Amino acid sequence: MEFDYQWLLLGLPLAFGLGWLGSRLDLRQLRREHRDAPKAYFKGLNLLLNEQQDKAIDAFIEAVQNDPDTTELHFALGNLFRRRGEFERAVRVHQHLLGRADLGETERDRAQHALAQDFMKAGLFDRAEEAYKALQGTPFDTEARLALLNLYERSRDWRNAAETAAALERAGTGAFGNRIAHHWCELAQEADARDQPAEAEAALTKAREAAPQAARPLLLAGQRKMRSGQPEEALALWRALRLRDPLNFHRVAGEFASAAQACGQEELAREVLIDAYEQAPGLDLLKALARLEEGELRDSARLLGHLQARPTLSAAQALLSRPATQWTEASASAVREAVTRAARPLQRYRCAACGFEAQRHFWQCPGCLSWDSFPPHQLEEL
Repeated sequence: MEFDYQWLLLGLPLAFGLGWLGSRLDLRQLRREHRDAPKAYFKGLNLLLNEQQDKAIDAFIEAVQNDPDTTELHFALGNLFRRRGEFERAVRVHQHLLGRADLGETERDRAQHALAQDFMKAGLFDRAEEAYKALQGTPFDTEARLALLNLYERSRDWRNAAETAAALERAGTGAFGNRIAHHWCELAQEADARDQPAEAEAALTKAREAAPQAARPLLLAGQRKMRSGQPEEALALWRALRLRDPLNFHRVAGEFASAAQACGQEELAREVLIDAYEQAPGLDLLKALARLEEGELRDSARLLGHLQARPTLSAAQALLSRPATQWTEASASAVREAVTRAARPLQRYRCAACGFEAQRHFWQCPGCLSWDSFPPHQLEEL
């Protein structure tokens, strides 16, 4: 049987026409989907900018339903849930993304990072730790390690915190020496609480190695020497602390005086304390000096000069403890100045609506324009 080429001539135009019609239908559907999806997306974005998060979430859910393969919409929806505190729904969104087989490596890492943030915000620290550890070696490695460092510090897991901070420093993320020193100091205090002095000593040694200029390791080391009956070693450590960090030396000034009395070095300690006061005046130094001079701070002539130069309530309180027979006009004037200075921040009016503070009363708040929001009493009278 011979083939009739006439049918071929008729079939080719027909096939072409059917193909063209099918492509037009697919193109129309594709255009309609792309037209509907951005419309829902922009609607949600507009609601979000207007701080209407409930309606924004509904709009994003609609957009995801119209185009379930769009990962950006899933990320936007998951972030919205997290911001609202709906952590369970945020976890479900990001776990759904991770479960997709067609998700690229970059988007998968991004979804893993978002899931870790969900767990962290929800307070599920163990699951957050696992999620962040899964990001090591990915583009989110540094962010994950920083988050793990914060997680370990919040959960008081000081050893892991120190190791994580050291890894970040080795990677060139930044300088973490002082932070690592604090971690080892915390471990030293925990060891002392368990009555493990050798472990505590080793931890303090690592703290000083991590940050040779840090004040806390020297301060704690001196206190440990004092508790173990070695006042001379404690004095040496605290003198080094004064040279390194004069302000933190104030915190152990009283203990410094006690250590000096215990080993008969009162005169040396007195010189150190006077020099420290001249460098950075403080009431704690005056109290330590009074202890060395076997007197009371309220009887010290230095107290009035300190109060006149630095009118604080603590110094005024110490001066007020003196007997009335020892009061002078200069004492009364110094106390008045200290009380005036301390009361000034409280002699203000505060708006009950927005918290705006002013020294005079307003019927209409200059901050939020609310009427009658200023109470008739100042802060110190509330």
